[in-house]
Amino acid sequence: MSAAVDTKEFAGKRVLVSGGTKGLGRATVMRFLQGGAQVITAARGDADPIAGAIFVRADLTTAEGSESLANAARDRMGGIDILAHVVGGSASPGGGFVALTDEHWLAELNLNLLAAVRLDRLLVPHMIDRGAGAVVHVTSIQSILPLPESTTAYAAAKAALRTYSKSISKELGPKGVRVNAVSPGWIMTESTAEFLERLRAANGGTIEEARQRVLDGLGGIPIGRAAEPHEVADLIAYLASDRAAAIHGAEFIIDGGTVRTV
Repeated sequence: MSAAVDTKEFAGKRVLVSGGTKGLGRATVMRFLQGGAQVITAARGDADPIAGAIFVRADLTTAEGSESLANAARDRMGGIDILAHVVGGSASPGGGFVALTDEHWLAELNLNLLAAVRLDRLLVPHMIDRGAGAVVHVTSIQSILPLPESTTAYAAAKAALRTYSKSISKELGPKGVRVNAVSPGWIMTESTAEFLERLRAANGGTIEEARQRVLDGLGGIPIGRAAEPHEVADLIAYLASDRAAAIHGAEFIIDGGTVRTV
């Protein structure tokens, strides 16, 4: 976990973290809790409990799941002040674009784009009514550095989320709601291991060879390692905090220097 956290920074704030039970989402929930926030999150199935957080079982890839979580946030917390869209990932197989069916494409779009769009539509109007709020969308460096062998649909969905985030920032800024995006590179989470196994299954070889294939596709990571979930969660929390009151409509890359262009 992060060091030197102000335990009162988010006191009185109500935070919704989408997909907050594993990996980066779990780290983000814990970071806001450390800062004194009231936090609600969701997952499709059972999850290890996070002390202090409200958990809702909901499938955010569906309109019904998004409505269930939004209703719970309004009923149990009276609304939210901060909306952190962390839910995302890819379950598509390796094998390039021809391996991706319509079902794969729709699954990636529902998880990585429409889950955020739906929750924003349900909850941001209440922020507008209050004249205050903060939204953080988690995109990916793959929106500008896609890996064609395995994540074309995921990268395209994250690119759409990036554009969507910028667009609504223009609309919401004058109404008191800040919108920013965080674009991580490779993060060491449970889903990383699952992704490498899918890549190994598609191409043969070992997990280490699959890992090297990804690193080669990314062009390496100059700092020599992937990010830890708590490091990305710290950036999300900063952008949602009053310390970032003048930051709006921006995207922050946290990738250890993987993207080498300006």
